[in-house]
Amino acid sequence: MGKLPDMTKHRGFPSGMPGTGVQFTIRRANPKGVTPIKKLPRRARPGTQEHRIDAAFLHALWHYFGAEPFERGNLDAARLNLLFGREVLPADKDFDPVSYEAMFVINEKLARESFPEAFEDVMEV
Repeated sequence: MGKLPDMTKHRGFPSGMPGTGVQFTIRRANPKGVTPIKKLPRRARPGTQEHRIDAAFLHALWHYFGAEPFERGNLDAARLNLLFGREVLPADKDFDPVSYEAMFVINEKLARESFPEAFEDVMEV
């Protein structure tokens, strides 16, 4: 296996949603190439497990990064894709969807409307 691309690891960021097997971070860069970030349709309705997982991921993003721009790094592309283009936006116009160095920012207004529970100090999962 060749050298993997550099990837920032967000130390202390939750690795996933307890009891679900859903990951929020990845351990190492993808040897087949960086998974692209793209807006995916979200079918999760409030009250469903999928909605709680999205809310928990957003809760982790907010409480780790706040309103500041943040680097993709080892954040899971599948989780980001479900929020991308809505609650999570590119932080700059030169956004590269296949870069571990891509920068994002939370669209706080929409995120608070979609997932108000994600902004509470403690979120029950």
